[in-house]
Amino acid sequence: MSYSVLVPGHITGFFTIENHEIKLKNGSCGAGFLLTQGVKTTVCDADEFTVDVNQGDSTVIDEVISIMELDESLKITQDIQLPIGAGFGTSAASALSLTLALNRYLDLGYSLELCGQIAHMAEVNLGGGLGDVIAQTGQGIVLRTKPGAPGIGEIKSFREDVFVAWKTFGGIETSEVIRNPQHKKTITGSGLKYLELFESEPTLDNFLLFSNRFSHETNLMSDEVKDLIDELNSSINILGSSMAMLGNTVFAFAYDEDVFKNLDIENLHIDKLNNRGIVYD
Repeated sequence: MSYSVLVPGHITGFFTIENHEIKLKNGSCGAGFLLTQGVKTTVCDADEFTVDVNQGDSTVIDEVISIMELDESLKITQDIQLPIGAGFGTSAASALSLTLALNRYLDLGYSLELCGQIAHMAEVNLGGGLGDVIAQTGQGIVLRTKPGAPGIGEIKSFREDVFVAWKTFGGIETSEVIRNPQHKKTITGSGLKYLELFESEPTLDNFLLFSNRFSHETNLMSDEVKDLIDELNSSINILGSSMAMLGNTVFAFAYDEDVFKNLDIENLHIDKLNNRGIVYD
């Protein structure tokens, strides 16, 4: 017997940091979008507890198992389909896909919200992204209007038929940024401004525009990220480009996939906006 769950990767365009002493209320507001790739977790029968992960280590898995207080003989396999630490929400996708897969495999009867809260707790405990888990329960472009875990925070989803391209130059240590007082002040000030503007007019153009302005105002862009964003934004057929928060990664949107295929940019990955959300196998 085996169960698999794919949780999509999530890229944030702009955000605020909303710290709270209660971990389930700790989080962020902002806007981002879902990719079709993410983290696929499979749980199956085994004679002893084993873990097989294609990238990184078992830190997230160990944290989820600890929170759930499990001591079962089973095998956990994770296919992490996106770069780790580069702004794709892979740790959150790892935690949420694992919790959902374990819930089905062990027939625990947990709701999506409870599984999301477990995954959110793991993220907070490990200093990961504060808004990825709840966003990954949505579809398409996701607006986070209230911080916290699923069932506590609130989101709105907007579906768009667009292609997404991305290129990463590496990672940014998320915990160092979100815990730095100066970064927090700058991020939250700029993020609140664009959150209010986007809530009043949540269009694709505004998401791209506000994300780009946010990336400039927070001074988190490396030179190589800035140069690629400028290059992509110079094309009339590209809807907009900005930086993935938080990662040394660039993303762009276009209605026509060929726009990206015709670009002479090495290691540019092409995907489509994920309007479906979580996939259960």
